[in-house]
Amino acid sequence: MEWINLLSYSICCAILIMMVIGITFSAFMPALDRWSRYYFVTFFSLLFLYAVVLTIDMIIYSNLNMVAAERIVVIFEYLFFSVLMPMPILLLLHRCGENAKSSVLLRTVVALWAIFCLLLFAAQFTGIFYYNTDNQYFRGPLFPLMMAPLAVIMILNIVGLFRRRKKLSKKFFTALLIYLLPTAIFIIMDMFAFVDTLVSFWMFLCALTMFAIILTDNIEHYMHQQREIANQRADVMVLQMRPHFVYNTMMSIYYLCKQNPDKAQQVTLDFTTYLRDNFAAIANDNVIPFTEELKHTQAYLAVEQAQHEDRLFVKFDTPHTMFRLPPLTLQPLVENSVKHGMNPDGNPLNISVVTRQNDTASEIIVEDDGPGFSSSNDKEPHIALENIRERLELMCKGKLEIAHRDGGGTVVRVTIPTPDR
Repeated sequence: MEWINLLSYSICCAILIMMVIGITFSAFMPALDRWSRYYFVTFFSLLFLYAVVLTIDMIIYSNLNMVAAERIVVIFEYLFFSVLMPMPILLLLHRCGENAKSSVLLRTVVALWAIFCLLLFAAQFTGIFYYNTDNQYFRGPLFPLMMAPLAVIMILNIVGLFRRRKKLSKKFFTALLIYLLPTAIFIIMDMFAFVDTLVSFWMFLCALTMFAIILTDNIEHYMHQQREIANQRADVMVLQMRPHFVYNTMMSIYYLCKQNPDKAQQVTLDFTTYLRDNFAAIANDNVIPFTEELKHTQAYLAVEQAQHEDRLFVKFDTPHTMFRLPPLTLQPLVENSVKHGMNPDGNPLNISVVTRQNDTASEIIVEDDGPGFSSSNDKEPHIALENIRERLELMCKGKLEIAHRDGGGTVVRVTIPTPDR
C-alpha cells in the first residue's frame, strides 16, 4: 500500500501549493475589491490550514505512539472543515448588497454551525458520534446526526443562491453552484458512507474552480471600469477645449467675414466639423476607423492653419488607413504638437503624420520640429498622453511611445496590433 500513501502525500502537497497560489492571487490581484480580497485570502487560508491538518493526520495515522495527537488532529479537521460551510453565505450576501448582520439566513447558518460545534465537543466524551481505538478512527451510530447541521447549512447555501440568482451575474451564479452542489452531495454521502477523503479533495477542486470563475468575472468587470474611467477622462478632455483656441477661431472667422468671405465660410465649416467630431467622441466607447480620426484631425488643423497662416505646415503620408483606433487618439497628439511647438517669434512649425503597416501592427508617427515640452512646468500634455495611452491599452492593446526628435522637437509613435482573424 506504499504507492497509495505516496499518492495521498503527493495530492496533499499539490493541494497545499494550490492553496498558496490561491492566497497569493487573492492578495495581489487588482481586479478584486478590498472586501473580496480579504474574503478569498481568509477562505484559502482556512483551506490551507485544513489541508495541513489532513497532511499531519496521514503522517501520524499509523503511529500508535501518537494516539492523543491523532484525537486532537481529528478535532481540528472537523473544525476547519465546518468553518468553511458558512463562508459562501457571506460572499453571496456581499455580492447581492445585503446586510450580513441583519440576515436571517446567516443567523440560521451560524446557529447550525454552533450546534455542530456542540456535538463535536460532546463527541470527545462519548463514542456515539465517533471514537479512536489504537489510533484508528471509527464512526459511531449517531455520526450522521453530528454531520446533519453541516448538510443543512449546505442545502441552505444552495437555496439562498437560487433565490438570489436574478441579482447575480451568470458567471458568479455558476461559480458558486459549482462549489456548493458537489460539496453538499458528498457531505450527505459521507453521513452514511466513508467518503470523507473524497469530500476533502473534491472541495479543494471546487473551491479553485469557483475562484477561477469569479476572478474571471471580476477581471472583466475591472476592465470595464478601467475603460469607463478612460472614457470619462476623454470626455473631460473634450469638454475642456482650450478657451483661447475657441475664442481665436471665432475672432478669425469674424475678421475673415469682411476680408475673405469664402475663406471664412470654409473655416466655419472646418470648425463645425471639428466640434461635431469632438462631441461625437464622448458618446463613442468603441474603436473607430482611422479615416474618421484622420478627418477630425484635418478639420482641426485647417482651423489652426487659418489662424497661423504661413506659420504652420502639415504633411500627411498616410497610405495605410485600414485599421481602427480609439476616438481622440491622433487629434490630441497633433494638438499637443501645435500647442507646444508653435512659437510666434520663432521658425514656422512643421508637423508630419505618417502611417505604416507591418506583419503584426499598424503604426502612426506624429513628428514635429518644435522645441518640444518638458515635465517641469506643464503637466497638461503628459496627462493627455497618459489618457491616450490608457485607452489604447484597454481598447485595442495598443501602446504609445514618446521621444525627443533629433534636431529638436518631438516624435510620438502609436502602435496598434493587428487583430487576430
